Amino acid sequence: MDEGGSRIRRRVSLPKRNRPSLGCIFVAPTAAELEPGDEGKEEEEMVAENRRRKTAGVLPVEVQPLLLSDSPECLVLGGGDTNPDLLRRMPTDRGVGDQHNDSEEDMFGDYDSFTENSFIAQVDDLEQKYMQLPEHKKHATDFATENLYSESIKNKLSITSIGNLTELQTDKHTENQSGYEGVTVEPGADLLYDVPSSQAIYFEHLQKSSNDLGNCSMKERDWKSSSHNTVNEELPHNCIEQPQQNDETSSKVRISSDMNRRKSIKDHLKSAMTGNAKAQTPIFSRSKHLKDTLLSEEINVAKKTIESSSNDLGPFYSLPSKVRDLYSQFKGIEKLYEWQHTCLTLNSVQERKNLIYSLPTSGGKTLVAEILMLQELLCCRKDVLMILPYVAIVQEKLHMIGEGSRGATLEMTLAKILYTSRTTQIIGMSATLNNVEDLQKFLQAEYYTSQFRPVELKEYLKINDTIYEIDSKAENGMTFSRLLNYKYSDTLKKMDPDHLVALVTEVIPNYSCLVFCPSKKNCENVAEMICKFLSKEYLKHKEKEKCEVIKNLKNIGNGNLCPVLKRTIPFGVAYHHSGLTSDERKLLEEAYSTGVLCLFTCTSTLAAGVNLPARRVILRAPYVAKEFLKRNQYKQMIGRAGRAGIDTIGESILILQEKDKQQVLELITRPLENCYSHLVQEFTKGIQTLFLSLIGLKIATNLDDIYHFMNGTFFGVQQKILLKEKSLWEITVESLRYLTEKGLLQKDTICKSEEEVQYNFHITKLGRASFKGTIDLAYCDILYKDLKKGLEGLVLESLLHLIYLTTPYDLVSQSNPDWMIYFRQFSQLSPAEQNVAAILGVSESFLGKKASGQAIRKKVDKDVVNRLYLSFVLYTLLKETNIWTVSEKFNMPRGYIQNLLTGAASFSSCVLHFCEELEEFWVYRALLVELTKKLTYCVKAELIPLMEVTGVLEGRARQLYSAGYKSLMHLANANPEVLIKTIDHLSRRQAKQIIASAKMLLHEKAEALQEEVEELLRLPSDFPGAVASSTDKA
Repeated sequence: MDEGGSRIRRRVSLPKRNRPSLGCIFVAPTAAELEPGDEGKEEEEMVAENRRRKTAGVLPVEVQPLLLSDSPECLVLGGGDTNPDLLRRMPTDRGVGDQHNDSEEDMFGDYDSFTENSFIAQVDDLEQKYMQLPEHKKHATDFATENLYSESIKNKLSITSIGNLTELQTDKHTENQSGYEGVTVEPGADLLYDVPSSQAIYFEHLQKSSNDLGNCSMKERDWKSSSHNTVNEELPHNCIEQPQQNDETSSKVRISSDMNRRKSIKDHLKSAMTGNAKAQTPIFSRSKHLKDTLLSEEINVAKKTIESSSNDLGPFYSLPSKVRDLYSQFKGIEKLYEWQHTCLTLNSVQERKNLIYSLPTSGGKTLVAEILMLQELLCCRKDVLMILPYVAIVQEKLHMIGEGSRGATLEMTLAKILYTSRTTQIIGMSATLNNVEDLQKFLQAEYYTSQFRPVELKEYLKINDTIYEIDSKAENGMTFSRLLNYKYSDTLKKMDPDHLVALVTEVIPNYSCLVFCPSKKNCENVAEMICKFLSKEYLKHKEKEKCEVIKNLKNIGNGNLCPVLKRTIPFGVAYHHSGLTSDERKLLEEAYSTGVLCLFTCTSTLAAGVNLPARRVILRAPYVAKEFLKRNQYKQMIGRAGRAGIDTIGESILILQEKDKQQVLELITRPLENCYSHLVQEFTKGIQTLFLSLIGLKIATNLDDIYHFMNGTFFGVQQKILLKEKSLWEITVESLRYLTEKGLLQKDTICKSEEEVQYNFHITKLGRASFKGTIDLAYCDILYKDLKKGLEGLVLESLLHLIYLTTPYDLVSQSNPDWMIYFRQFSQLSPAEQNVAAILGVSESFLGKKASGQAIRKKVDKDVVNRLYLSFVLYTLLKETNIWTVSEKFNMPRGYIQNLLTGAASFSSCVLHFCEELEEFWVYRALLVELTKKLTYCVKAELIPLMEVTGVLEGRARQLYSAGYKSLMHLANANPEVLIKTIDHLSRRQAKQIIASAKMLLHEKAEALQEEVEELLRLPSDFPGAVASSTDKA
């Protein structure tokens, strides 16, 4: 990937770079006016002058409000019920009262583009107009041109940097002041001419509210008006023409100019701006400085409190009182629970030791984590990494260290932090832990636990129409509670044998209810069944709000709406599972949280993901798919019952058949399952990937160090339990041998003495490519072969071949093609596209036989066939850009298609990084950059620039494009008030967010281009003249 591209995509996390203001631009003398050897001096002096002339009134971009260290000093592992919006809504040090200009904050400084409408172009146009005047054609010299510039332009425009505005003012006495009466300036010469009038009004309003900065600007203008002498002292004498020059000097200049090629003002300005680019200094806003000073005072008080031996923890657990006020304002938290106070005042916390704390669901674990993070950020000025517990993001609760590849990844991350850093603090939180001693030993942590729950939870079992309360003191673990009192018709008995309607109508619509179902299809069926038997009174409850939910669902679905949701939402009921798109899930979750929807029928993934509590939780059966419920899963599901601050009690009801009674009684009484390492069990995603990264990052490169590292892992702690046949040493040696044989590592033997031999390892090119691309090592050799084969005959008439190469290997096993659909889609391909299938070994006759059920004699690679089918889905999606139509065409859940698209976009990026490390695959680099963009946004090409903006999805991008906002530049210069009136269903907050994001993206791209210019103009370190001059000096 080219360097420019990588710069443009990087995050802006550096202090804002100052752009050259027009006040810093001077016209350089011509070659004729310089004495021999003055060229270098002129440039040096111009750079020095530009450094002196930097404005101090432009607000810097606040990308990161806190000064953080380069490496994280605190790692928080989330297992609490975190609100997904919590971290997004947490205020920063800017404060509540500092929101008057958040979105319109200047992202550009005084940057002047090199586009058609730039200042340079306008000066050039003005010069051409002047030169075309008959009475002045004979004086077409550098002197005349520079004199025109100095008087008509320089004095015409005075530059004032106010906040986020570069204001251009026209002097009252500039017309004809230069002595050239025939020259008139067109409106286009005004730099604000192209700015929409609505935006100009906004800038004027902003100017009035910036008194301090305005005063600074007045001083700058005064300085400019009296700076002729100073400038003449510091710059070459002809840099700015003086009206008082005598005739003798003028004639000399004319003669000299006639002998040399005339330079245009445009060239001079470009030269001056190039000089400016080399003299960049940070800009500091006075108002921002004052705010930082006030906050720093509170932070210093907090730091002194931490460092002192006093038990007084300051205003709010070593944090500024402002933090406490913000929690009260935004979260309604006035006082912490007793356990939270105890946990935050533990000696281990005060001494920054590693800590694990465990409480039941809804106990308030996340708040403790937030306060600990804020202490680290605000008081210690250190960075924090939080691994969030959301299904949609990472979902790594601490107990999940024992769950498959996710657990292996989490274990590797923690082990590397423990091995390489002695100062990083690890905080682990979870609701479900059993063998905590092993985790304590692994994390070298102390442990805190409590059984506190803000809302009492009562657990029930339902067998037939009898409900029993779970009672650990009872002989068989349960006691009779009550009989269901609900009149069932014969039809209802057949449709609802588990009495779900009776159970849910006891709580809805005034309270919320969750019904966990074993499968996705069962979720939809149960939702529809319940709605069939609800009375019409339920339709009246929050009717307008439910209509709005349906309307919003149609908007995000481009006019499409799931027929099941269309029937259930009017009753306040919806299903929730992975078959929904992420936008649909988010919208339904918000409706549920606000009480518009009162009943969710959902799968077990909801229990492990987003925090959506309910008054009553019903488990439809003691199964997840076809597997019997585990104790951990059961505790997660019932933990959703009872909403703190809303309910006084929470209830869970597990519905079971008589045949499952004994198993269920064992389930509710047994201890939680132990947590075990999956580092070796997940071979390619676990120990092999770990060793490759250890050697690639040079954390451990010889056999002894790698073995020592393995002893410190969670697997190393549990090796006596997990290893029966082989020792840890043998597994370490075998894994390294496997990686060496696969060509990912190379072994070097070093003889330290006659008896002692040391084995060192270094990563090969293929190993580095796999490591940098985060390719699953089970597929790295297959990927290499596929890319190598693709070079022999890559079909570029369409995207199909490239899409096939970036279709994730790990999703192939989940692919179950519908052969009739497969054959139909194949038949609709162009000859070039069918050629792609032929290259891969999939023929039309093969698909025809599979579709008709005939026997296949010829052997075809099943993985290739299934992968190509997924490629067809992705290819169709990129062409049609509508998940709904593709879902119907391939008879697949739209949520699955969205996951496939997300996976393909991610894998395409991985393949790109893989190819960047291998020179032989150079041809793929540019192709994969574009394909990754297409897969990421999945919209028409013209909408992709708009989709990069935060808060802009496909529907919104289409609206903006239709309204004339077709680029980042259009959005960055938009007026929020105009945007609100132009775009339907756009709030003021959303409009400001879109504009601010567009400004930031534009600034980021401009900054990357500026850096590229600087790099091009920088003198090479190995330049021969530079070496010679340094030798002479020596």
